[in-house]
Amino acid sequence: MTMHAIKDVLAWCAGLNYLILFIWFAIFVLAHDWMYEMHGRWFKFSVETFDVIHYAGLAIYKIGIILFNLVPLVAICLVS
Repeated sequence: MTMHAIKDVLAWCAGLNYLILFIWFAIFVLAHDWMYEMHGRWFKFSVETFDVIHYAGLAIYKIGIILFNLVPLVAICLVS
């Protein structure tokens, strides 16, 4: 693969991953009670615990996007 192709792939991956992150956040904010009730059927935890789990999941996913998509993309842009 050429550097240009790798740059394009990383840019698309970052964009799609951020789209997933924004959809997750929007569903979490707009359908919070529905999600809590749905997950509450399987797992017994408080609303605060549910919020912490999702907040931590969003943060870890965002860090993963930065580490695995954006940092390599910036490095390739700086080198080329």
